[in-house]
Amino acid sequence: MKISNPERAKILVNALPYIQEYNGKIVVIKYGGNAMINEDLKNSVVHDIVLLRLIGVKVVLVHGGGPEITDMLSKVGKETQFIDGLRVTDKETVEITQMVLSGKISKTLVNLIECCGGKAVGISGVDGHMISAKVKNDKLGYVGEITDINPQIILDVLEKGYIPVVSTVGCDDDGNIYNINADTAAAKIAGALKAESLISLTDISGILMDKDDPDTLISHITVGGTEELIKKGIISDGMIPKVECCTTAIRDGVKKVFIIDGRIPHSILIETLTDEGIGTMFEGDSND
Repeated sequence: MKISNPERAKILVNALPYIQEYNGKIVVIKYGGNAMINEDLKNSVVHDIVLLRLIGVKVVLVHGGGPEITDMLSKVGKETQFIDGLRVTDKETVEITQMVLSGKISKTLVNLIECCGGKAVGISGVDGHMISAKVKNDKLGYVGEITDINPQIILDVLEKGYIPVVSTVGCDDDGNIYNINADTAAAKIAGALKAESLISLTDISGILMDKDDPDTLISHITVGGTEELIKKGIISDGMIPKVECCTTAIRDGVKKVFIIDGRIPHSILIETLTDEGIGTMFEGDSND
């Protein structure tokens, strides 16, 4: 479809209020799901991030990498075990996790951003003791529960005009390294930064009243509303921890949190710079 010059101009004019709203503000993007695997979607995400940075948005990219960790463990002949959806992480596994997240994935994303005209720096939760953690459950090994976020290194990188690409490993005062859930890390980092918004890329369109009917998308929900939906079973299973991360971010001072479908090309720009919006937006209750 060919877009005429007047149509292009109209698109830019319509985006102006949103550009003004987000200019100079911090937006944390949690990157995961199909958008990390599909090359076309990966390029779409990276272009969105670079464009946002060029119009003055301070973007922080937080990524996971479960499938690539599993793939690397398989290559070295190590079986992957899960308990309640969490990877059992012994000493060897956490070393491989750190290598995959902070090495392969982080540097690949940095390279992609720079190839698209952006400037990026890969950092992990270990750098500057950004993510402090402790053992979450002895049965899980080196799976971490966040005890503190020190956002100073992120702020320093943003101040220099770079996009921080954050890999979600943490550490403790004894030098132990921990694998940290990326949704949890993104929420806590966004809260510590008092971000304007947190955008979570997923493989679903958002919160649905009927999980089998995409037309039942809930476009707007409050923290209190999520509690009701969990009680009713509308939010269930694996969506509960994701939604709890969203409400945690709101309670920690993030103004708006979005769950959006990362399978849609340029979903980040559609959510931030248009009237449409394509996912579910979380906000605080009116009396907060």
